[in-house]
Amino acid sequence: MPNRSNTRIAKDARLKAEADFATWLMMAKLGSFDDLPKDAQTFLTHYQDRLKTGSEKDAVAVTVGEIYAAYYALRGGKGAPPTFEPQPPSPDDNVVRLQDARRARAAQSAAPAARRPGKRRVPALLIFIGLVALVVAVKFLLGGLGG
Repeated sequence: MPNRSNTRIAKDARLKAEADFATWLMMAKLGSFDDLPKDAQTFLTHYQDRLKTGSEKDAVAVTVGEIYAAYYALRGGKGAPPTFEPQPPSPDDNVVRLQDARRARAAQSAAPAARRPGKRRVPALLIFIGLVALVVAVKFLLGGLGG
């Protein structure tokens, strides 16, 4: 059974490998292949070679596995890196529900106000009442001067 240190190293290495591969692939698609580090260029070249002989899913899995193994060794993992079963994406992963988006926005807008206790926000109704009072006052003053 692998120890906790190796398990943590493996998880970190796997997450970084998946994120880096996605970033490198996007940069290459945008025309920045030459700006990538040499090891990234090597991994992407191997990925392109695998695409010629197999499916995209298999090519991605093998390439991310290679990157993961390299990162695992660099981070000090002992022995062969533990294998992870890829999580199949659920069909709702890319769907943002309106209710969830509203909650997220509400949480984001409430957080800055809580961090700044010295500043108070003026409610919209108070601003509206002030504008109405200003218009009434201007009409009263102008009406009183003209009549």
